[in-house]
Amino acid sequence: MEYRHLGRTGLQVSPLCLGTMNFGPETTEPDSYKIMDSALDSGVNFFDTADVYGWKQGEGVTEQIVGRWLEKNPGKRDQIVLATKVYGKMGDGPNDQKLSAYHIRKACEDSLRRLKTDHIDLYQMHHIDRGTPWEEVWQAMEQLVREGKVLYVGSSNFAGWNIAQANSLAATRHFMGLVAEQSLYNLNARMVELEVIPACQAFGLGLIPWSPLGGGLLGGALQKASEGRRASERIQKEIDKYRPQLEQYEALCQEIGQSPADVALAWLLHNPVVTAPIIGPRTQEQLDGALRAIEIKLTGEVLKKLDDIWPGPGGQAPEAYAW
Repeated sequence: MEYRHLGRTGLQVSPLCLGTMNFGPETTEPDSYKIMDSALDSGVNFFDTADVYGWKQGEGVTEQIVGRWLEKNPGKRDQIVLATKVYGKMGDGPNDQKLSAYHIRKACEDSLRRLKTDHIDLYQMHHIDRGTPWEEVWQAMEQLVREGKVLYVGSSNFAGWNIAQANSLAATRHFMGLVAEQSLYNLNARMVELEVIPACQAFGLGLIPWSPLGGGLLGGALQKASEGRRASERIQKEIDKYRPQLEQYEALCQEIGQSPADVALAWLLHNPVVTAPIIGPRTQEQLDGALRAIEIKLTGEVLKKLDDIWPGPGGQAPEAYAW
């Protein structure tokens, strides 16, 4: 396993990040333990979760599963880089969501309790909060860093100008600011190439793509499936919408002897700003498949064909749409 720096930090993480969103709703707790054990044994040291995962308001179901795994395996806490998120609605009160200093403090304490740890390695803002000033956000995050409860701060679903605004102000406070951005990014969703990726490059953020397989669309969606995401009505509609591209894509994957899911991950890993796509395996088999993508080297010819099949926005702004 060749590890990568998380953005401009000295922290080294695996080129794949284990996403835990399925733990609880889709994957049983014992199976979740097995997946985490196997991921760590395979060299994956970057684990991502969120306080809202599990989708039972205020319970933090997935964080609790990860916490019980850590409690059963105390030696493994220092072997992983643990990331979680803050923003989502965690109660019925007016301050039980978003990024006020009040909520950040309480949400962090609650996540630490559920995760059964004394610190969060990467604390990510799950969405931009346009109603809270950056001075307040950074004051709250700085306090958590001073207390040793948080090591690094990241963002998720931020616009490029949000990243620029946040880190410009952080610099005036002599604070490190954002070190990573978690964005929707895959072969079929490339809008971040306009401004988010250039912002990440300019401010030294590592990009952590979520939904690298497009919710299953890029994972061999034309293959017959009777269960899982590919059988859902939503994916069937997506298949109908993108059928010509999918036919070309899966034919290309077959031509080079690789599975569609592995090619989609390998394509992301060829982008130097990408630190680690988030994989969210529901089963051990899916984890094993994702790990194979690390070894795939796509040729320039194949990368060009992928761009032809799944064209991006045309580069970064403003050249993508103006002279």
